[in-house]
Amino acid sequence: MPTKDERLMAALIYILSFFTLFIGPLVIWLIKKDDSEFVDFHGKEYFNFLISYAVYGFVSSILMVVLIGFVLAPVVGVLALIFTILGAIRAYEGEYYHIPTIFRLLK
Repeated sequence: MPTKDERLMAALIYILSFFTLFIGPLVIWLIKKDDSEFVDFHGKEYFNFLISYAVYGFVSSILMVVLIGFVLAPVVGVLALIFTILGAIRAYEGEYYHIPTIFRLLK
């Protein structure tokens, strides 16, 4: 079971992403990844999530040419918000949460 500090740092990775998209989470992850397997897991999970949803957003904007993107872009945005909140909650609860719909480049 992760300690309270580990859970807080892992949750902060997700929470700080609302204010600083990748700088805040990157700083926490780089500082704490060697000290805590739990924080390392959530840091990797967040950055896999960020990469995946950047690709989804890019594809949605390209698909706006054929009008499908106007439907997909808001769906991608809402899912990103929901999964960020769920990731923060699950990290604070001490769970190893795998965000669905992402491809894992960082292992």
